[in-house]
Amino acid sequence: MCEKNCGHHHEGKKLCLRIFWSVIAIVGVIALVILLVWAILQPKKPTFILQDATVNDLSLSGSNCLTSHIQVAISTKNPNERIGIYHEKLDIYASYRNQQITLATELPRSYQGHKEIIIWSPFLYANAVPISPYLAATLGQDFNAGAVLVNIKIDGTLKWKVGSWISGKYRINVNCPAYMTFGDRIHGINNGVGIKYQFAQGCSVEVAPS
Repeated sequence: MCEKNCGHHHEGKKLCLRIFWSVIAIVGVIALVILLVWAILQPKKPTFILQDATVNDLSLSGSNCLTSHIQVAISTKNPNERIGIYHEKLDIYASYRNQQITLATELPRSYQGHKEIIIWSPFLYANAVPISPYLAATLGQDFNAGAVLVNIKIDGTLKWKVGSWISGKYRINVNCPAYMTFGDRIHGINNGVGIKYQFAQGCSVEVAPS
């Protein structure tokens, strides 16, 4: 009787091992197929273009405080023919010499189909934001020179979609230089009359695993 029970136990253990290795094999095949599809398709990162910017206010106060009211139009294109893109949480803001000078505005979460183009027109603003004396002095010099370089930046995450499969999150960082000339407005723009700048220039884009 003992030998019979031991035999059943041994057979049950062998069956469990077969099931375990079968599951491992199936998971491995699925992972291999996904990797092959991924390697064949070779997803391309989305492209971004800064179309234009309307500056209603960009001025310094005497206490080194910066006020910014800017509306931008920025487009993004999915260059892939077989891969969709889910744009997760994306924040857009203006930066001057690597210091953020406006609040971050969240762009709408969206799905971008194959070769699809999406256009956003967010407002970027900040009221009397304190900046360092060095940065204020540099910006004042730019105002006196009649031109300033502002960078429009986007930080966030995206996911790739191949068929019904959706990838994990990837970090995306976008940097769009916007060179603005003010003419004789040596104190920036603060008269309530907006100035529109046409750019239609490409932005640098970095995508990496999150």
